[in-house]
Amino acid sequence: MTETRLTTALSEFVKPLFQRPAHLQVGALCMRGHGRSREVLLVTTITTGRWILPKGWPMPGRSLAEAAQEEAWEEAGVLGEADPEPVGRFAYDKVRNGGLRLRCTVEVFRIRVTRLAADYPEAGKRRRKWVSPRKAAKMVQEPELRALLRSL
Repeated sequence: MTETRLTTALSEFVKPLFQRPAHLQVGALCMRGHGRSREVLLVTTITTGRWILPKGWPMPGRSLAEAAQEEAWEEAGVLGEADPEPVGRFAYDKVRNGGLRLRCTVEVFRIRVTRLAADYPEAGKRRRKWVSPRKAAKMVQEPELRALLRSL
């Protein structure tokens, strides 16, 4: 076997055996308005204050869309209706306590916001902000999420 074929075999067949699959999360693309007045709701992370979409882990007994809707409520006080199918996805590295990095893939569901509550589970822990999709793309750090926001 030539060196090139051996390298190809290693990268295509052996390397994937030792890589962990990405952890699945759900994200909420909370939106209001139409056309040029359309806006996206971003929230800050609790630890670093970065701007993100509300997101979290799938929930037993709930669809992914329902879990995204629950995350929107808990993190941003959003009441609304989730689309049943994702509008996109993005990947990022979640840093856990102790520095452990988990590769996560976030399935993003559009939430059509009907109301924002003043009192919700994480109200005192996060800030929230309505911005245009273009501005939201500049505020988030994840390249694939930026691309998703620019496509709106």
